[in-house]
Amino acid sequence: MKLKSKKAAAKRFKLSATGKVKFRRAGLRHLFAGKSGSYNISKRGGGYLFAGDEGHIARMLPYGTK
Repeated sequence: MKLKSKKAAAKRFKLSATGKVKFRRAGLRHLFAGKSGSYNISKRGGGYLFAGDEGHIARMLPYGTK
């Protein structure tokens, strides 16, 4: 039987070509007046999960993501 992906995880995580799990940092949608410029700059770009957390996402995405 074909396994299903957790859709919440599929929308938030992608697999890189080397197998690492990429994600986009939270906190850059609204309410910028109370946030410092350095905070916003540090949130730019994506990030990679630590190796210890990759197993949780791998179980949620049995076939990876495109």
